[in-house]
Amino acid sequence: MAFAPHQLTAQEQWDWIRRGDATSLELTRHHLERIDRLNGAIGAFSRIDAERAVESAAAVDAVGQGPAPLAGVPMAEKELVRRAGAVWGVSRLVAQTVAADSDDVARATDATGAVVLGATTAPEFGLTGFTEPAGRAPARNPWDPTRGAGGSSGGAAAAVAAGLAPFAIGSDGGGSIRIPAAWCGVVGLKPSRGRVPAQGGQGGLAGLVTAGPIARTVADVAMVLDALTRPEGRPRSAGYATVPGDDGESFLGDAVRGEGRYSIGVLEGSVWDDALDVRVDPELTAAVARTIAALDALGHGTEPVRLRGEDYPDFFRVLWQAGAAPIPARSPAELALLEPYTREIVERGRALPAERVVRAVVAAAAFERRAIATFAPFDAVLTPTVAMTPRPVGWHTADGEGADAVFDRQVLAAPFTSFVNVSGLPAITLPVGATDDGRPAGVQLIGRPGGERALLAIGRQLERRFAWQRRHPPGFW
Repeated sequence: MAFAPHQLTAQEQWDWIRRGDATSLELTRHHLERIDRLNGAIGAFSRIDAERAVESAAAVDAVGQGPAPLAGVPMAEKELVRRAGAVWGVSRLVAQTVAADSDDVARATDATGAVVLGATTAPEFGLTGFTEPAGRAPARNPWDPTRGAGGSSGGAAAAVAAGLAPFAIGSDGGGSIRIPAAWCGVVGLKPSRGRVPAQGGQGGLAGLVTAGPIARTVADVAMVLDALTRPEGRPRSAGYATVPGDDGESFLGDAVRGEGRYSIGVLEGSVWDDALDVRVDPELTAAVARTIAALDALGHGTEPVRLRGEDYPDFFRVLWQAGAAPIPARSPAELALLEPYTREIVERGRALPAERVVRAVVAAAAFERRAIATFAPFDAVLTPTVAMTPRPVGWHTADGEGADAVFDRQVLAAPFTSFVNVSGLPAITLPVGATDDGRPAGVQLIGRPGGERALLAIGRQLERRFAWQRRHPPGFW
């Protein structure tokens, strides 16, 4: 083999199986060996399903790839996913609970034919933009293990960046795919609301949560999105609406071609500016400037745009707290099993008057309309993905001042992500550069409703320009 399997993209690994250059079992065992050797340093996986993965890979080898779009390719799955017969390990509260049924996203993943290597580390019930669960190893950044991997899909992004899996499926309720992808230097896509099954630690109030792919290249992200949304493989219910622009064409085709000229807005400020002192690190501002220069050179038009958000901080806090209220802790003893931040958010959510929650939902719907209308002149809107470079492990909770301080620190680190969930829009984060000390620096492109294809095409053009697929953290090779 000219390359070790983990050095290949997901597409290349699929093609190796198809051509007979490697078996699924060989690829799976290679990644399991890397996980066994490297996971201790970064905490990407909380559970390794080696026996199940080997059985799945052997089954693919026995019958061939068949119609399943990702048959035999190894992958990582966020531990928020519930699988029938498996312990759901996202909290001490449910540490001994065996799931009676699988989530829709688990069934959609299984329909792709990919080989699930194990579960990646997530914060308790996915409630934070950092991945440092109490009593367990945090998800560390492969570029600098003293720094966090972000969250809540922190383990998933760390696994992909470190070459422990070619791709992962995460979930995103306020930036939980894009924040860790940006901090770990990989590509992460939050699809349009309704594009793929929703899944997350919260109950999905106001439709904030969706599942989506994390990979090292734009084309791999597109390939996984194709696989998750195949009509014959995707679980269907009345909750999965038809998404605008869903004409059945391949997302991968748009990503591979990377063609077209687009109108691109550049967001000025954030929706949190009236409530908090939001400041973007100069190195991340420089990444946006480099991206604008590249877009101009590629023939795209860019112009500034500003989104009104004076009511946003209040209603989003209410939605976040109310969304945590259904977490299954009822008695004082059960509440005591929760981490302090989770417990406080749950208790606040349950104490909210119904009228205030309804007002927040109504305000979110009005904001969604406003955001879509404001961004309507553009094929995509450019922002920094995050406002800060990767934070040290422990930074979010260092002051010990309770849930408000932790929440505010999350917002200050990532003020450009949650409003995309409220708006239901697609967004992709792209690792366009690096800071002076070698940490990843990413930008975000936000699309129109159902506008993933434009994001993938623009992302592929920028990938050719910046060649981030050639950059890897120490120890990758």
